[in-house]
Formats: sequence, structure tokens, C-alpha cells
Amino acid sequence: MHYYRYSNAEVSCWYKYLLFSYNIVFWLAGVAFLAVGLWAWSEKGVLSDLTKVTGLHGLDPVVLVLVVGIVMFTLGFAGCVGALRENICLLKFFCGTIVFIFLLELAVAVMAFLFQDWVRDRVKEFFENNIKSYRDDIDLQNLIDSLQRINHCCGAQGPEDWDFNIYFDCKSESKSREKCGVPFSCCIPDPAQKVVNTQCGYDIRKKSKSQWDDQIFVKGCIHALEAWLPRNIYIVAGVFIAISLLQIFGIFLARTLISDIEAVKASNAF
Repeated sequence: MHYYRYSNAEVSCWYKYLLFSYNIVFWLAGVAFLAVGLWAWSEKGVLSDLTKVTGLHGLDPVVLVLVVGIVMFTLGFAGCVGALRENICLLKFFCGTIVFIFLLELAVAVMAFLFQDWVRDRVKEFFENNIKSYRDDIDLQNLIDSLQRINHCCGAQGPEDWDFNIYFDCKSESKSREKCGVPFSCCIPDPAQKVVNTQCGYDIRKKSKSQWDDQIFVKGCIHALEAWLPRNIYIVAGVFIAISLLQIFGIFLARTLISDIEAVKASNAF
């Protein structure tokens, strides 16, 4: 076995502080996400009663914000400290996690392309579950309203999907005023109205379907998203490529710095 001396081995300050700058952005972004998420939970009283998280059957958007914040904060912290302290363990943790996330993104993209029917069924099931919890969480309610309003859609497959919600269900024994209606975000906006009419969807599904077209969106949100994707495929691809390049750049910086540190340690061993 041959051993080689690294006569001029040194840690590159350029890579070291470039990696630190790269990670400080993610660390600060993680702090911001965590602050927003915790503030939202405090406003909803979740911090004083954590059982409210498990009590919601749909998606709490705040949970997603907190998960993203925790991941970004952890990776940013590991990258910053690992670069400044030249800690190989932290740098390998940072690099390995980024590689894992990158491969996971590729796997999800490939699976979504190869198994489109399965993905469509899961999205439909996910949307229907969140319709059931529409009135249970204000953040989920705002998310669904925004999705329907922006995409000019109503329900997963159509307005009838609002029967999954006890307040809008036509067949339930509920005395809700919203029974057999749809949320206001399903209504076709009137340009003449400056104030949003939150009662525009009341009793609409008691009318014949031929009358729906003039008052509410009849296209389901799944169909709307399927139509949106081909029209914006270059934007989606551009965002995916930009994120991938950022991740590859971070992996390159971390691996280069790890190699420099190992080279210095090997040269000091002789």
C-alpha cells in the first residue's frame, strides 16, 4: 500500500464561506417558517392543546409549514456549523440529507409520470378528505377557497363533492343554512360587486344542474389542475430544474469541503 503526502493541502476559504453563505439563507428561511407556523398555531390555540392537531381529519397547512421549517432550519444549521467548524460529521449529514431529498424528488416525479391513474385517485381521495374537514380549520378552509377561486373549480370532481361535508350535504339531517349549497369560492364572481358575497352558494344545488353554469364553477379541481399542468409545463419544469441545480450545487460544495478537510487531516498524520 502506498501513502501519499499532501504537501500543500489546505481547506479552501472560498468553498468554506460559500457553503456557509449558501446555508445561512436556508437557516434564516427555516427560522422564518418556524416562526410563522408557531404563530399560526398560537392563534388557533393549538400550542395550549396539542390534541387539536390529531383531531383534524384533513390537512392542517400549518403542519406543512412547520415541517418545511424544521428541515430547512436543521440543514441550514448543520451546513453553517459544519462549514465554519470544518466538522466532517455535520457536513456529511448535510450532504447525505440533500442527496436523499433530491433522490426522493426524482422518485416522486417518475412515479407520478408512470402511475398517473393511481396518483389521480390518491389526489381525489386527499381532496375529498379535506372537504370533510373544511369547516374544522380556518387555514384549511382558506387553502381550499384559494384553490377553487384561482382555478375556477368546485370540489374534487364537481360541486356534488360538497356532499362529503356535513354542513353542505343535501342528504343529511343537518339544519345548517349551507345545506345543499357550496362555498362562496365556487361562485362565479360578479365584476360589479366590490364586496365578496359569502352567501352566493346557498341552496344552489337545490336548483337544476342547467342553472348551475350561470352561478358557480362546475368543473372539478382535479380536472382544472390536469388542464393547468400542460399549459404551464415549462414553468413547472423550470422550477424543478432550478431547485435541483441548487441542491446539486450544495452537494458539490459540501463534498469539495469534506475532501479538503480529509486531505488536511491525512497530511497532518505524517
